Amino acid sequence: MKVLGIETSCDETAAAVVENGDTLLSNVVASSMDLHVKYGGVVPEIAARSHIEVILPVIKLALDEAKCTWDDIDAIAVTYGAGLSGSLLIGVMTARTLAIARQKPLYAINHVEAHVYANFLTKTSLLSYKMPSSQPKFPLLAIIVSGGHTQLTLFRDHFDYQLLGQTQDDAVGEAFDKVAKMLGLPYPGGPSVSKAAQKGNPNRYVLPTPKVDKYGFSYSGLKTAVLRLAQKLIGEGYDFPSIKLPERLSEAQKADIAACFQRVAVEVIADKARAAYDEFRPHSVIIAGGVAANQELRRKLTDSIPLPLEYPDLRLCTDNGAMVAALGCFKLTGQQSQADPYSLSVEPSLSM
Repeated sequence: MKVLGIETSCDETAAAVVENGDTLLSNVVASSMDLHVKYGGVVPEIAARSHIEVILPVIKLALDEAKCTWDDIDAIAVTYGAGLSGSLLIGVMTARTLAIARQKPLYAINHVEAHVYANFLTKTSLLSYKMPSSQPKFPLLAIIVSGGHTQLTLFRDHFDYQLLGQTQDDAVGEAFDKVAKMLGLPYPGGPSVSKAAQKGNPNRYVLPTPKVDKYGFSYSGLKTAVLRLAQKLIGEGYDFPSIKLPERLSEAQKADIAACFQRVAVEVIADKARAAYDEFRPHSVIIAGGVAANQELRRKLTDSIPLPLEYPDLRLCTDNGAMVAALGCFKLTGQQSQADPYSLSVEPSLSM
C-alpha cells in the first residue's frame, strides 16, 4: 500500500510516497524560504505563487524518487488545514484534480496531527536519513511544537486523542522568530537563536516562567520580557523600538539573551511533558513539529522523561509530505472516511 502525500500549508512545497505507514520511499521539499528572508517572515502571497510554480515538478520528482508510477499509488493524502489559505488552496486543488484524473481515493489531512506521524516512519531506502528503531506504542504522549502550535496531546489510539493543553497566545516557534528579530538574527529564528545560544550563558539573566494552566503554554509574556531586558541593557526605556535594538546590543549580549530565552522556553515544555507523563503514564512519548529539531529541547526531554526517547530525522520535523502520506496510510487502512475530490475545501484555522 503506497500513499502520495502533498503538503503546502506554509512556505514548503512538499510531496512524498510512504508505504504501509512505516516506510519512506521518497521525500521531496522545495522551500521558498529564501524569498521571505528579507521580510523577516513568510509573505503569504509570495508563498502561494511559489507553490504554483513548483508543485507539479515536486510531485513528479517524489514519484520518480520512489520508483513509482501512478498505477502503484493507492491513495492521495493532502493537508487541508491548518495553514495559510492561499498556500493550502494550491495543494488541495492539485490533489483534488489528481484524485479525479487518476481515480484515486483522497484523504484530507490535519497538518498538526500529521506532524505526529513523522514518528511512525521507521524504514527508508533513502540515504542519510536517521529513523527511529520502532514505531511509538499507544497510549502515547505527543509534544507538538512549531511556529503555529504548542500543545500536549494524549493519543489512546489512531484517531482517538485528547488535547491536554495548548498555547494561549504565541506558539514557541513564533516566539523564537520574534526574539531572533529583536536580536537582529536571520530568519528562520529557531536555528538562529539556537546557534547564538551556543555562545551564550543560559543563566546570565533571569527571565520569567509563564504562569498558565497545568498543561497550558504562553510565550507572549516571555517574548515581552526579552524585549524589556534588551532595552534595559542598552539603557533605554520601554518605548525604544525593537527594530533598533540589534545595532545597540553587543554580540555577547545577544548570545546571552538567546541562551537565556532558549533555556526558559524549552524548560517549560520539558516540565509540562514530565507532569503529563507522571499523570497518564503513556507507553511512548514523542515530539513533533519544526521546533522538535531544537537540540536543547531534545536534551531537556531526554533528561526529563524516564523512557527511552527516539526522535525523527531533522528533515521530518519541519513541514514535509512524508508525515502527510504516513497519516494517509493509517486513514486508508483504518477505513477512515474519504474526502470528496469535487468539494474538499481548505480550513486555515483547523485545530485538533
